[in-house]
Amino acid sequence: MGDFLQVLTLIIAGVLLFWFGYSLFLGPLSPSYSGWFPWTKWGKKADDRGEPGDPQVCPVCSMKLERGESIKTLAFPSLSGGRDRLMYIRGCYSCLNKKVPRRCPVCGLELSIDDYLVCRMFERPNNRNHVHVMGCNRCKNMGTLAR
Repeated sequence: MGDFLQVLTLIIAGVLLFWFGYSLFLGPLSPSYSGWFPWTKWGKKADDRGEPGDPQVCPVCSMKLERGESIKTLAFPSLSGGRDRLMYIRGCYSCLNKKVPRRCPVCGLELSIDDYLVCRMFERPNNRNHVHVMGCNRCKNMGTLAR
């Protein structure tokens, strides 16, 4: 009987230590929380969409970005020495892996993987940068050829 109580005490202590370690290092309140456990959501769903101009939303596929997600961009240096720069936006992880449809927020055309958005990025001192989407590479070319 003494061995049974000793084993039961060790099992309870192990479970408590496991729970404490999980909540300390991997739980939802820890800084390294990534949300990959079964009781969290496995991926983005259709209701995770926002408007293309909202903060923390991919302008290509309109999916809300999770913490730590970023958008693939290519920013060119300013030629005039001002605070505005030309920038290309490729998209986020979801739309680059063909999980969701990619659309231009200006003309509404469906974009392929090779297409990108042409943007103007305005650098603000002591503040977040502002990005203005002018169109995709296809509608931007059509607009300049039509003039």
